[in-house]
Amino acid sequence: MAVCNRSTPYPRFLLTGFSGLESSYGLLSLPIFLVYASSVAGNTAILCVIRTEPSLHQPMYYFLSMLALTDLGLSTTTLPTMVSVFWFHAREISFDACLVQMYFIHVFSIIESAVLLAMAFDRLVAIREPLRYAAVLTNAVIFAIALAVAGRALALVFPASFLLKRLQYRPVNILSYPFCLHQDLIKTTVSSRRVSSIYGLIVVICSMGLDSVLLLLSYILILGTVLRIASKTERVRALNTCVSHACAVLTFYTPMIGLSLIRRYGQSVSPLVHVLMADVYLLVPPLMNPVVYSVKTKQIRDRILKKFRQQKV
Repeated sequence: MAVCNRSTPYPRFLLTGFSGLESSYGLLSLPIFLVYASSVAGNTAILCVIRTEPSLHQPMYYFLSMLALTDLGLSTTTLPTMVSVFWFHAREISFDACLVQMYFIHVFSIIESAVLLAMAFDRLVAIREPLRYAAVLTNAVIFAIALAVAGRALALVFPASFLLKRLQYRPVNILSYPFCLHQDLIKTTVSSRRVSSIYGLIVVICSMGLDSVLLLLSYILILGTVLRIASKTERVRALNTCVSHACAVLTFYTPMIGLSLIRRYGQSVSPLVHVLMADVYLLVPPLMNPVVYSVKTKQIRDRILKKFRQQKV
């Protein structure tokens, strides 16, 4: 069996869209790219409103800006190969290009998980220590959190590319999705994948696994604090400040868990379902986050409506 290793030209990889529906790609691509366009427009609007409105220069909205930037990065990273597959039926991608896309997809996913955790910390401080909120979450602290979030993601994913590059592959390898993911690339190797698999598991545990536990702990502390508030009106008001964030957390983690379960237990499930779940995992959070925050956050909603009225005038 022919294989490619470090001493031979790198292998080729073939991306996969919705197998068997190639003749309908033109129609199927419309909702996908409407989602892309809406994601970019929504997150750009959030960034513009926060940047131009001095009243929104607060910790909560700085973290929301980080989330919007991350969603834009995730959308931009997956768009090129989606366009290639669905519009031009061009499935081939070079090994290096695949590694680069894989790297940034996982980096932005880990950053999004960490930003959601930072936003939970923001809500925890705002509810438990409202008088010290501004003193705890200073601009310097927020900047340090942003650096730590980005640095952790970049450092964790960086070795994965080199581990994958050391493995052997067939000259032509078929991937499961219209983009490159670490777990999908590992599946195509013909050499031992033990080290790469273990490292991938370590990355998941040290990033999204740890973040999810801390998120749960944050909400337990928030609920404990809210239940100690005497006034029912104040309890409801405090919980309402967390609704948008809770929706964003569910929007991010639910598709990710669904994709993991299908990959683990859904061998008999149609490949179309695997592709659909992967698309939902990467496309839905960037679409829904600006929608949720625009609808549920009065300050953002009012500023966006104000901008639209000014443009009409």
